[in-house]
Amino acid sequence: MDLRALETFQAVVAAGGIGRAATRLHRAQSSITSRIHQLETSLGVQLFHREGQRLRLTAPGEELVDYARRMLELAEQTRVAVRSGETGGALRLGSMESVAASRLPYPLAAFHRAHPQIWVNLHTASSRGLVADVQGGALDAAIVGEQVDTERFRCVPLYVEELVLVGARDSAMLAEPKRLADGTVLVYHSQGCIYRRRLVEWLDAQRIVPARVLEFASYHGIFAAAAAGVGVGLVPRSVLATYPQRDTLSVREMPARLARIQTALVMLRTTHLPALTRLEECLRKDAIAARDKATSRPRRTSARKVA
Repeated sequence: MDLRALETFQAVVAAGGIGRAATRLHRAQSSITSRIHQLETSLGVQLFHREGQRLRLTAPGEELVDYARRMLELAEQTRVAVRSGETGGALRLGSMESVAASRLPYPLAAFHRAHPQIWVNLHTASSRGLVADVQGGALDAAIVGEQVDTERFRCVPLYVEELVLVGARDSAMLAEPKRLADGTVLVYHSQGCIYRRRLVEWLDAQRIVPARVLEFASYHGIFAAAAAGVGVGLVPRSVLATYPQRDTLSVREMPARLARIQTALVMLRTTHLPALTRLEECLRKDAIAARDKATSRPRRTSARKVA
């Protein structure tokens, strides 16, 4: 498949027509038309519906848009690597909001210093949404807390997250969780959030149906509401450590079977990007350092524990 034909196809889609694409590429319209016909012939499908002067993508054309972008990005990374002897290009990385906030700032900063020719586009979403985006090709890799199909995905274990309940300093609901039947649970807004599902699992096991559920778009929103006595939330301890007013909160530990979340960097087994390999090495090294730091830290005895 001719890369120039893919570049022409991409330009026509972006410009919305052959005339505008020809202007952008500084080529004759006949040249653009010829390239599109060559691409359609090589693929054996029609890529555009031609409606007078307007073009509209067919279903195969819609399918080709993402593949063309990925192939051209890989071609550019290859050119950079071959010419400079260094790996370069763009990476589309997904992450859970909590990991992006508490774990990634330092390793990504170190990665960018070590590899300035690689830029990482970070997208945050729930674990379920991220896995779907990796599978659909919208992301090159993602850090998730979900179990995935290991025949389809390659998984690199990274950070272990510990979930804790947080509430106000004098929270009766933390002291006696059964009181949540008349209280409020504070949750992250995404239904696909693995932490939210762990909280629901624990409530079900305790046969507690909270009176109210309040959704928040950020963990700092949950912390502020918990500190104000609005309710109780389940959050990663690593994110709690980033909250400046954490002394205004009381913490209660969860049962080990529910508290521990193993996160992993996941990617399709068919994905082979030199830039992603470099990022994987960086994240793996940081995760090992975080694990060593956690095991060397004295065990906390001040937090209460729930059943």
